[in-house]
Amino acid sequence: MIEYVLLAGGVVGVGWLVRRKHRARAGAGPVPGIPGMARMPAGQGRWRPGRVYADGGVARWVPERGEAVELPGGRATGLRVPSMKEGIFINPGSRIVTCSYDGGGSIEIAVMPLDVRELLEAVPQADQTDQTDQTDQTDQTDQAD
Repeated sequence: MIEYVLLAGGVVGVGWLVRRKHRARAGAGPVPGIPGMARMPAGQGRWRPGRVYADGGVARWVPERGEAVELPGGRATGLRVPSMKEGIFINPGSRIVTCSYDGGGSIEIAVMPLDVRELLEAVPQADQTDQTDQTDQTDQTDQAD
């Protein structure tokens, strides 16, 4: 009979600790940045966990350990699902965005499908920017005439 009392006390104690942890996390608010994994250069190296931040219009990759990687002029050049081999190292439900940036560098960033739109806002697609540049040039030509 005493073991039931001790078991009930243990369950109440664990429940209290879990509830306390949940309230602390809820009160802290959302964490900035887009969580994901990246590897540099694209197609080579190890997948490293970290976050993508888009402060001041310039995207940067901040790994959990190591130096931040600035992505000046970064453009998304491809979007795909992980291969079978990549699915072992990263979440197989994620999406991989291949990005190129000024200086000829490239990086692959794996994010969950719900975060892809936010990532593409931080690192716009190459096709969209090329069309925007052409449209701007056409508009300037039309205004000059």
